[in-house]
Amino acid sequence: MACAQGPDPLGAGGGGERRPRWDNRLQYLLSCIGFAVGLGNIWRFPYLCQTYGGGAFLIPYLIALVLEGIPLFHIELAIGQRLRRGSVGVWKAVSPYLGGVGQAGTWVLCGVNPASSRRWRQAVPGHSGVCPTGLGCLTVSFLVSLYYNTVLTWVLWYFLNSFQSPLPWGSCPLDLNRTGLEAECQASSPVSYFWYRQTLNITADISDSGSVQGRLLACLAAAWAIVYLCVIRGIESTGKAIYFTALFPYLVLTVFLIRGLTLPGAVRGLTYLFTPDVQVLRSPRVWLDAATQIFFSLSLAFGGHIAFASYNPPRNNCEKDAVTIALVNSMTSLYASIAMFSVLGFKAANDHGRCLDRNILQLINAFDLPDQSVSRDDYAAVLTHLNATQPDRVARLCLETCRLEDFLDKGPGHVVGSPIRRQLSPVPRGLQSPTSCAVLKGERSSPSGAHLWPVVRPERSASGTGLAFIIFTEAILHMPGAPGWAVLFFGMLFTLGLSSMFGNMESIITPLLDVGLVHRSVPKEVLSGLVCLVCFLSATCFTLQSGNYWLEIFDNYVAPLDLMVLAFFEVVGVAYVYGVQRFGDDIECMTGRRPGLYWRVTWRVVSPLLLLTIFVAYVAVLAWTPLSYRAWDAQYVRFPLRQEKSYPGWVQATCVLLCFLPTLWVPAVALVQLLAECRRRKDGWQARNPVLCVEHLDCEQGLL
Repeated sequence: MACAQGPDPLGAGGGGERRPRWDNRLQYLLSCIGFAVGLGNIWRFPYLCQTYGGGAFLIPYLIALVLEGIPLFHIELAIGQRLRRGSVGVWKAVSPYLGGVGQAGTWVLCGVNPASSRRWRQAVPGHSGVCPTGLGCLTVSFLVSLYYNTVLTWVLWYFLNSFQSPLPWGSCPLDLNRTGLEAECQASSPVSYFWYRQTLNITADISDSGSVQGRLLACLAAAWAIVYLCVIRGIESTGKAIYFTALFPYLVLTVFLIRGLTLPGAVRGLTYLFTPDVQVLRSPRVWLDAATQIFFSLSLAFGGHIAFASYNPPRNNCEKDAVTIALVNSMTSLYASIAMFSVLGFKAANDHGRCLDRNILQLINAFDLPDQSVSRDDYAAVLTHLNATQPDRVARLCLETCRLEDFLDKGPGHVVGSPIRRQLSPVPRGLQSPTSCAVLKGERSSPSGAHLWPVVRPERSASGTGLAFIIFTEAILHMPGAPGWAVLFFGMLFTLGLSSMFGNMESIITPLLDVGLVHRSVPKEVLSGLVCLVCFLSATCFTLQSGNYWLEIFDNYVAPLDLMVLAFFEVVGVAYVYGVQRFGDDIECMTGRRPGLYWRVTWRVVSPLLLLTIFVAYVAVLAWTPLSYRAWDAQYVRFPLRQEKSYPGWVQATCVLLCFLPTLWVPAVALVQLLAECRRRKDGWQARNPVLCVEHLDCEQGLL
């Protein structure tokens, strides 16, 4: 056996079966780091830094890390290690009334008999019924796994297409008549066309589902097959794969960082990223995004960390692990930002130079200037002089406005957007585009004539799929040996996502075994295969032509609210139901020392209040923001800008359902428990402890 075996002190498996363990502590740490460090560290954190004042964003980020992230992370590691169960068994052990917390995280209607727990039988003799626990973390893990592995499907598609030169997204294809280039590609850009048309083949409206894309279906099957091979025997197999999947991304990031810092424009990219703008800290949205980024970056409330910690030796120092993993996760985000924006700075400098070259060529032709008489360095001075002496002739040229900052935040199809801090920043008067040209381009001018931004909301494609599949792919095109860099980049993204999928799968499989829904005699190979098969079949909807629109719905409405609610009940359950004092006793048993004042204050007061505040603010933002999406439509009058559309009524209803479905398990299970308790009391029997079904163990009981 690859994993050492030890007794289950609380009988989580029923009858005191021996529970698998990690081969060594490094395996466990890498698994937690791999689960926490995911795609969001590569493409969301850099975008937030860039949007919210560069280095200034680190202030609310670090505050949220200390007051919210690390305390919640410590709870999950400690309770999983102490009770040695997955999310379902843990919250059933804390209180049957909190059973819905674990259930919300893994989507399973479980007809589990609570009598499978010997301690439940001691507290409630003769009781049987529907499982009162576990569907909270299970539901979220199931739903998130569906769309997360779909992103890996796209990554795999790009990875396979990277083994050719030139890269397929480097130029526009011929039209059907083979007499010219595709009009849609010419109107946008080759990278955007490859993403929206040749990869997604996206429809112009979410109501038009389109057909299943065979190439994406094949990649989806391959992605789930790879996940299955890695989780086939639980931590026995993932513990081996994690050495590669957790460490390879750091190697690639280092290679990109070294190469990026040697490229022209890298310093400008890093300067743009980290230039602090403390004024943005006045916006509540900055603090909200910082808090939610910490929350999702650490993968809290999924149940994966609880499952991983349940395989630890009982004497492991979980407090040290929580701090170490959280800091490594945050430093990885910062490290990835430096690597990404060094390369994006090179891309922006390259685009900026080509923009200047186009304008210089127009000036030379229009004013009969000698060839090479205008260089990039003196372009601004020449243009200012011509604007002052011959403004009408310059106006008729409709020159492009070339600013490096614009290209650092350029959206798909070379449409310039801007982050909040630069949204209304005027172009210097000497370099502005003429008002008439701005009007022709669908833009607006200030009363002074200074060029302002397009009326539509900026395309924020410097994050998420826009960064990976549009912005960064275009940057790679300009690097020598582009196919090799593309293979490295998408290989890194795939391994990052794969290690996160290990935690999602453990969040589903471990609770199924712990509560007895699946008997332990069922081979893990079979159980893992069935779970992966169900997930694959459920995720085929994302391979439709409208699949990207639905994936955005899952990403925006499934995880955020649900995870915040589940985390709130987690910390309240430990702090006020189980009790900080008793929880401290358990931690002292495991680590040899009691939690300090910092832990007690954050668990009892700060973290619950912060989570409640974030939840209220998030709901308020959703309530005041129309439910809309951006559609890629080649017929749109302002194409290649994406058209903003409102969701149809039935889609909005689906959004609401996905938002609240997982968390409904929490009140539903509590109500079932309350009714069952009332019935038992009516029958003349009263439990010794109607709230806590697991008796508090002394320090040595069940510990090795």
